[in-house]
Amino acid sequence: MLSLPDFADGIRLATPEDGTAISEIYAPIVAETVISFETDVPNADEMAQRIETTLLIHPWLVMESSDGILGYAYGCPHRGRAAYHWSCEVSAYVADHVRRKGLGKRLYAMLLSLLRAQGFVRAHAGIVLPNTASVALHESCGFEAIGIYRHVGFKLGRWCDVGWWALALNDPPESPVVPIGWAEFNSG
Repeated sequence: MLSLPDFADGIRLATPEDGTAISEIYAPIVAETVISFETDVPNADEMAQRIETTLLIHPWLVMESSDGILGYAYGCPHRGRAAYHWSCEVSAYVADHVRRKGLGKRLYAMLLSLLRAQGFVRAHAGIVLPNTASVALHESCGFEAIGIYRHVGFKLGRWCDVGWWALALNDPPESPVVPIGWAEFNSG
């Protein structure tokens, strides 16, 4: 039987009710930066739906304090085709007023632990360049640079490159079993 790691540091599973707070953290990133390639800010209902959908297969975590939600991290499919089942993508965002305080690293530590336990083999992260803070976060968590997609996106009047980082979560098994979906993992 699988057991969940103890959640700590105010980290818990996200719920659809967190959609408003998550949207508020994400909105300036979408509207004012190239960090996300989204161009329309998702509202609370859209975020609630994303959380619900994500939690079927991958964990979505939030870090909460008495001041509310300070940040979040989640996993999602790397690609849609079946041969990619063992790879996932990860993202983490924290509120502007608490950046560079280690929250993203603590969220990632828990998220990566859960993805390992589910049976994922590799985690990937796409980072719009330049973004020294995100590169530093990922590399401090053990991610290694694996390549760059040059001029892959156009936002806010400029062409952007996306660097890709990868982290081995588990050794690739000879006879792999599809990772346990989060809904099943979390119920067991």
